[in-house]
Amino acid sequence: MHDMDEIRPGQSIELLKALHILTRDGKMNQDSRRKLKQVYHLYQFIEPLLDEVRQAHPDIQLVDHGAGKSYLGFILYDLFFKELTGNSHIYGIEAREEMVATSQDLANELHFPGMSFLNLSVAASIETDQLPRKIDVVTALHACDTATDDAIHFALKRQARFIVLVPCCQAEVASLLNRNKATGLSPDPLTEIWRHPLHTREFGSHITNVLRCLQLEAHGYQVRVTELVGWEHSLKNELIIASNRALPGRRATERLNGLLQALGLEGLCQRFFTS
Repeated sequence: MHDMDEIRPGQSIELLKALHILTRDGKMNQDSRRKLKQVYHLYQFIEPLLDEVRQAHPDIQLVDHGAGKSYLGFILYDLFFKELTGNSHIYGIEAREEMVATSQDLANELHFPGMSFLNLSVAASIETDQLPRKIDVVTALHACDTATDDAIHFALKRQARFIVLVPCCQAEVASLLNRNKATGLSPDPLTEIWRHPLHTREFGSHITNVLRCLQLEAHGYQVRVTELVGWEHSLKNELIIASNRALPGRRATERLNGLLQALGLEGLCQRFFTS
């Protein structure tokens, strides 16, 4: 298959070269082909959400947390935002200053006026006044450690209509499970699920995402969890999409608190707050 056949119509070739997905002569290697397929696959999930926001109001505000080189932000802007009129905007949040500068230079070079980048941690972005008070869509791809949870807190505070997460590792739950394991032998056979260290880590990661979903449901979101096809070589290929539907959250709150209690994770109530 010719490289150009894999590129979506309307996609800027100049952008793909700047992101090093295409070489100067328009070729793709195996790694960049996989990267482009991954971003396109994710775009298929995000595009209908952007369409729904656009039907509600013309100016879409999107924040991408832990943006890194901003592959996702640039592809979203190029395929969707650059055709919009009005004041739609993508904000990339990234703690590494050099990446923020590089991304801002690229946005200027490509004449993407509705893109800007802030040199902030995800936690710091929650309180900043450099972002609009209300955000329509929040994305976070592989935001490490507690940054995925900070992105959720940001989205809840800014009343996001949609939240799109590819969650990353979070060692806090596993370390608490380990600590509980060391303090005494529980008669509950369920503790066998995390007795071995590898299982502690995997179960800790799994339960973290379960708690995240329950927290979002407790805040009235409808949550869908799916797998990102083509991301098999990535450490995490789980996709969580949350849509704010103002649903009753009492049952999810009860389940969340019950789960924290059953697993001895009460210390995480603050992190997975429900009100």
